[in-house]
Amino acid sequence: MSRPPFSPSGTNPIAPATSARTGLTVSRPAARDPAERRTLVVGRGISVQGVVQDAERLVVEGTVEATMIHATELAIAPGGMFKGEVEVEDAEIAGTMDGTLTVRGSLVLRASGRVMGTARCRRLQVEDGGQITGRIEMITDQPPSDIPLPRQNAEPVA
Repeated sequence: MSRPPFSPSGTNPIAPATSARTGLTVSRPAARDPAERRTLVVGRGISVQGVVQDAERLVVEGTVEATMIHATELAIAPGGMFKGEVEVEDAEIAGTMDGTLTVRGSLVLRASGRVMGTARCRRLQVEDGGQITGRIEMITDQPPSDIPLPRQNAEPVA
């Protein structure tokens, strides 16, 4: 997740093309490199509140408050704060996540990271110093009906 959010200098994501039929020059997006992702960076000192759509990669250095975000990657930098609900493939938390976080792949909680609320993930890595306050659920491939439930020793109420 250390890739810079902008294209290298000298590359133009909008390449002009000339139509053979009309002779007009039209700007259209150049073919996208599959490694490139639509990235939203919320910089330090910036607060965003509302709906975020179509961002594949979300980098939070400031503050984001959102009801539901679906993305491929989430990175919360030290000092960054995310409040709300987010569902991603992979996440790296070095700042604060307050709400519900669902990670279908790997969740990496750095030493400076804090997760408050509910976190669901398939794989979890917590550095020494990382904090989880709330509930952590591991996502498994096993169907819920196959998971043995603990027996309760309750007496029937008359």
